[in-house]
Amino acid sequence: MLDQLVRRPRFLLLEGRTPIQRLIRLEQSLGCHGCPPIYVKRDDLMGVGGGGNKLRKLEFLIGEALDQGCDTFITTGARQSNHARLSAAAAARAGLSCELVLTDTVARYDEAYLRNGNVLLDDLFGATVLRRPGDVDAFAIAEERAVLLSAEGRRAYVVGSGGSSPLGCLGYAVCAEEIMAQEAELGLRFSRIIVPNGSSGTHAGLAAGLKAAGDEPSRVESFTVLAPIEKARAVTNELARRALGVIDRASTFVASDIVVTDGQLGDGYGVPTEAMLEAVRLVARSEGLLLDPVYGGKAFAGLIAAIRNGSWRSEGPVLFVMTGGLPGLFAYEPALR
Repeated sequence: MLDQLVRRPRFLLLEGRTPIQRLIRLEQSLGCHGCPPIYVKRDDLMGVGGGGNKLRKLEFLIGEALDQGCDTFITTGARQSNHARLSAAAAARAGLSCELVLTDTVARYDEAYLRNGNVLLDDLFGATVLRRPGDVDAFAIAEERAVLLSAEGRRAYVVGSGGSSPLGCLGYAVCAEEIMAQEAELGLRFSRIIVPNGSSGTHAGLAAGLKAAGDEPSRVESFTVLAPIEKARAVTNELARRALGVIDRASTFVASDIVVTDGQLGDGYGVPTEAMLEAVRLVARSEGLLLDPVYGGKAFAGLIAAIRNGSWRSEGPVLFVMTGGLPGLFAYEPALR
């Protein structure tokens, strides 16, 4: 499978594999006997733009943009979008101009949210930012910008929120093989691979990669942090199906292959919850690791809840994919304080 994927245009943004580490101090802090060992895959440890899961997707998206002769990369997201920040950084590395259509999806207007975190970094990386209300069709605006640039003799590559197109998902299909190789080296097999579910691309890519490799895609479980549960499941199923079609047209998913869980969304996307705040503080104070407040914090809160209520008791080790988003902590300073 990997040989097929690497024949696609790809702009390398990672320097080798990201490590897998066990959280022994966290396990001790939870004080749960018979609970699974907890491991993390450090996809927050990537050099470009402050790191994060979107770089895996951007390797393929930027690669295709360059292959098509584009000079501008346009994408969309919320005001504090991690994908937007990493798109700006990756575009700068690739020598492309970058335009971001950012919407006020989260009803927050404090100074930290409006000016700090990813917002600060978008500007630092040289992106042109178009700010719009939360109820507009950001992707349509991005496509309109591409048409206008074309009239000026330029060529733009447009991708939607999170970089979660079937092509972008290939980044986490490759990651699935990476995880399996690391399992073999560690001499273990993860019973669950936990990820946050926003635009669904991380889950869909991992599921497609595992399925194409003859493994069990149901090992991947995501906690929705953006959409209501039924919509999150539907979007993840469809995106995983399309991503698998890019890799291996002979394989198909069954309904039980895609596992999306609710219970951590709270009052909505980007809205802090007490469980998220506890998870961020607990991981920071037991392991010195930083979860973001929008994605990883809520998903890790789901992991903690499952361990505390005993539903994962006597299972094999659990892997949590740390998807990055550190700048978001600074944007959520009032909530964390």
